[in-house]
Amino acid sequence: MDAADLLDRPHDDPLTLLSTDGELREGYEPDLADEELVSLYADMRLYRRFDERAVSLQRQGRLGTYPPLAGQEGAQVGTTYALAPSDWIVYQYREHGAPLTRGLAGPYLQYWMGHEAGNAALADANVFPLNISIGSQVPHAAGLGMAIDYREDDAVICCQFGDGAASEGDVHEGMNFAGVFDTPTVFVCNNNQWAISVPRERQTASTTIAQKATAYGFRGLQVDGMDPLAVYETTRAAVEQAREPDPALADDAVGRAVRPTLLETITYRYGAHTTADDPSAYREEAEVEAWKERDPIDRMEAFLRRTGRLDDDRIAAIEDHVEERVADAIETAEAASADPASMFEYVYEQQTERVAEGQAELASLRERHGDDVLTREE
Repeated sequence: MDAADLLDRPHDDPLTLLSTDGELREGYEPDLADEELVSLYADMRLYRRFDERAVSLQRQGRLGTYPPLAGQEGAQVGTTYALAPSDWIVYQYREHGAPLTRGLAGPYLQYWMGHEAGNAALADANVFPLNISIGSQVPHAAGLGMAIDYREDDAVICCQFGDGAASEGDVHEGMNFAGVFDTPTVFVCNNNQWAISVPRERQTASTTIAQKATAYGFRGLQVDGMDPLAVYETTRAAVEQAREPDPALADDAVGRAVRPTLLETITYRYGAHTTADDPSAYREEAEVEAWKERDPIDRMEAFLRRTGRLDDDRIAAIEDHVEERVADAIETAEAASADPASMFEYVYEQQTERVAEGQAELASLRERHGDDVLTREE
């Protein structure tokens, strides 16, 4: 699709290219090859199965607190597929699809099992470590974009966060810097309707989150986050504008920044905020079921079946491959071991006196009692 058609539109006009029954919008045909379209579908299946197994592992005590992604596969696969391998992904904590698509299922799962080495492995694939403190990754993304400019690199930053993060000062500061310095940054707000138990309408009085970009001098747009093709096309156009800006697409009515874009994906979280949450306390099951009618995997499968790109045999093969990949990731993650003393290594670049005292205290306890005593299950 033409970049102007994708980017030069009202902020409150969420783009949909693939209907819930798998029909393409009239006049639109994806330029992805058949195998790429099937791969996009297969990755969404991988995301969901990884998610199901991760929740199960947490319930068994084999994984720490975990934030499920089910329902948001379309937004994650669409944004990730629109990026070049050299582009950077800076994300919050629910965008598990990014490291999975970049082949990091095993190391990534290690992180959720408590191994910091799993976070470190992400950097090799240009994925920033996940961020638990809400919104604080956004200034880092703006700064990374500034650094890319200084180095005269052609990489683009894709920074993801949730609708709840849009209420954090860090998010506004980061996007303001991106606008002032016109950084090659695509900001993606995954609006899944709930910031834990706080609904979207209580986060902000503005009609959309996308329109907030106007205050920072660049374009903001909504896209149907349950439509992987709409997310892919919109993100790709925004990435191209960030990498090689077209002055003709500048919106003088908004501001002078031409490279950054804010995309608001309209999506939904089917499950709990985390495995420590009970969503039935604040929302009705009928709401969840209504959103499931727009499921990104189902609509992509319907499209691929209708166009002859997918059939029962191929789906079975994809399911088998997904099961194998997830099982391998779990085996890899559970085979990892770490010295408990390593928890002190990454707190500060130069260790403070208090952290050193804690490290010494742990070493003393291990020497007196032994690891078997300290780690026994009650």
